Amino acid sequence: MKRYIILTLFTVMLSATAFAQSLVYVDSEYILKHIPEYSSAQKQLDALALQWQKEIDDKFKEVEKMQKDYQADEVLLTDDMRKKRQEDINQKDREVKEFQQQKFGFEGDLYRQKIRLIKPIQERVAKAIEEYAGRENIDIVIDKSTVTLLFARANFDGTNAVITKMGYKPGSFAK
Repeated sequence: MKRYIILTLFTVMLSATAFAQSLVYVDSEYILKHIPEYSSAQKQLDALALQWQKEIDDKFKEVEKMQKDYQADEVLLTDDMRKKRQEDINQKDREVKEFQQQKFGFEGDLYRQKIRLIKPIQERVAKAIEEYAGRENIDIVIDKSTVTLLFARANFDGTNAVITKMGYKPGSFAK
């Protein structure tokens, strides 16, 4: 009887380890802080953002000055002159907002510079994580700082099983 219990316990433990997944987390922000190129790239981006923000602030001050000058002169201007000055002010304001969008907007100059400078460093980190996971036989790596899955062995991906369970065919995308 004692032998049967030990054998059963051993079998359960063996099967549990066979299905166990090796999971670790990393802190990518902490890793990036250790890379001199990242720090340098971040400083370049900060300097660029500061320079562009100063340009934008100066341009908005010009618009404000134009507005104040217009308000001061408004009583002396003819209707046509008022309309022309208002159009000039509105045009200048639009130009400044377009410039701001060009520099800081979605996929703007700052975003493109960030991709150019930071992406190669992030790719090096991702490659190092993948190599570490392979060497240490780790199945899943999660980023602690962003709660993002950085690496997972393909055999743990249940995406297609869920798609099939929902009655759809994996790989045939909705139109």
